[in-house]
Amino acid sequence: MFELAEIGHKIDKTLYKKEVPVLREALLDAQYELKEHSEFAVIILINGVDGAGKGETVNLLNEWMDPRLISTCAFAAPSNEEREKPHMWRYWRALAPKGKIGVLFGSWYTDPILNRVTGKLKSTKLDRQIDDIVHFEKMLAHEGVLLLKFWFHLSKDKQKKRLQQLEKDPNTRWRVTRQDWKNFKKYDKFARVSEHVLRETSTADAPWIVVEGEDANYRSLTVGKLLLKEILNRLEAQPEPIEASDAAPLLPPIDDLQLLDTLQLEQEYSKEDYKEELEQLQGRLNLLSRHPKFKEHSVVAVFEGNDAAGKGGSIRRITAALDARQFTIIPVAAPTEDERVQPYLWRFWQHIPRKGRITIFDRSWYGRVLVERVEGFCKEADWMRAYSEINDFEEQLAVQGAIIVKFWLAISKDEQLKRFKEREAIGFKRFKITEEDWRNREKWDDYVCAVGDMVERTSTDIAPWTLVEANNKYYARIKILKTLCEAIEKVLG
Repeated sequence: MFELAEIGHKIDKTLYKKEVPVLREALLDAQYELKEHSEFAVIILINGVDGAGKGETVNLLNEWMDPRLISTCAFAAPSNEEREKPHMWRYWRALAPKGKIGVLFGSWYTDPILNRVTGKLKSTKLDRQIDDIVHFEKMLAHEGVLLLKFWFHLSKDKQKKRLQQLEKDPNTRWRVTRQDWKNFKKYDKFARVSEHVLRETSTADAPWIVVEGEDANYRSLTVGKLLLKEILNRLEAQPEPIEASDAAPLLPPIDDLQLLDTLQLEQEYSKEDYKEELEQLQGRLNLLSRHPKFKEHSVVAVFEGNDAAGKGGSIRRITAALDARQFTIIPVAAPTEDERVQPYLWRFWQHIPRKGRITIFDRSWYGRVLVERVEGFCKEADWMRAYSEINDFEEQLAVQGAIIVKFWLAISKDEQLKRFKEREAIGFKRFKITEEDWRNREKWDDYVCAVGDMVERTSTDIAPWTLVEANNKYYARIKILKTLCEAIEKVLG
C-alpha cells in the first residue's frame, strides 16, 4: 500500500514557487465560498510516519488559508477527564461546524495503531475498533461531512535520515524526541499495523490518501491541490444526502395492536404506600451514589414519554436523593444554530458524565426517531439509520463504564387531556403547557407507532428500555426509582 510513496517524488523549486500563489488564491476563494454556503464541513486528518512533514503541513494550511475559518486540534496523550470518557469523546468535541475546515493533527487512528504496536491491544480488539471507526466515518459522510484522510509516509531509510537531519539543525532539534527513536526501532511493526488499518478503513465514504513525505514541495502541493479539488467538487455538486438507511425495513402494520397498547396504564398505588417506599428508595439511591465502586462508573438516565406524563416530577424525586454536586440535568429542546451545523449526536456528546457523576436527560437523542420522524423534520433515511448510530453511541458509553437507564413514561390520551386542562387552570403550572403540546396530540397514533419501533430497535442488553405505566404518578415514580437502584446495584455487584 505504501509502494508509490517510496519512489522519490520531487517538485522543482522553481515550479513550486510558480504554482503556490495561484493555489493559495484558489484555496482562499474556495474557503470563503464554503463559508458562504455552509452546507457541509471539511475535516482533514493528518496522520503518518514521524518526520514525514505532518506538522509542517498543518502549519502550511493555516498559512495558506484564512486561519479564522480553520479549527486546528492536535491530540496528545489523553487527559484525566478524557480517560474517564468514551474514546471518541474528545474527537467529537473537535469536529468543525458546517462552513468551516477542521484539521486534526493525530486522530481516532493514532491510539489504536500505537496500542497494537506496543502490545496493549490484541488484534481482535483492534479489528473491533476498526469497525467502530468505519461506522463513525460513515455517519459523518451521511451527515454531509467532507472527510479527507492524509497519511504521510517515509521509507525506513528515509525516516532515519530525516530524523538525523532534524536533530543536527539547532532550530529543529526539539522536534525529535526519544519516543520518535523508540518508534523508529519498531518501524516494521508500525508499517504492518498501519497498512492493515489503512486497508480496512479506506472506504468509498472516506478513502485514505498516502503522501510521500520526503520532499516538502511535493507533499505541500499534493495536499493543497487535492484539498482544493475536493472542496470545489463538493461545492459544485452539492449532492443530496445519501439515502441508504443502513437498517432493516420496518415491519408493515398488519393489525392495529401497538407495543404501548399492551401496557396496563392504570395501576393501584396509594399515597401512603408511596410516601413510605419513596423515602426508602431515595435512601437506597443515596447510599449507592456514595458507594466506593460508584467512582468507577457513571449514570446516564434518559427520560422520554408523552407530554404531561410526569418526567419532570420523576426526575425531581431522583435528584432529591443526590448530592447536587454529583448530578446534571440536561433539558433537551430544539437544536440551536450552533448545534444544527454539527452531526445530530454532537450536542449529546458534549454532556457525557465523568465517572462518579450522573447525567439526566429530559428528552434526548431519541428525538431523531420520535419528533423528527413524526413531524418530518428529517428524511426517512436519516431517522432510519439513527437506530444503529444510537446503539453504537450507547455501546461506547457502556464500554467506558456508564450505567444507562432509559424510561418511556406512558399515559392514556384521556389522562393527558385531563392533565393539560389542569395545567392551564393552575397559574404556576401554565408554563408546562404550550401550543406545541396540543399539536402533538393530533399525531398521537403516529407517536405510538414511532415509540414501538424505537423500543424494538434500541432496547439492548446494555441499554434496555423500561416502559413506565404513568397514569398513576405515585406508581410511576416508584417504578423508576426501583429500576434505577437495581441497575446500579447490578453493576456494582
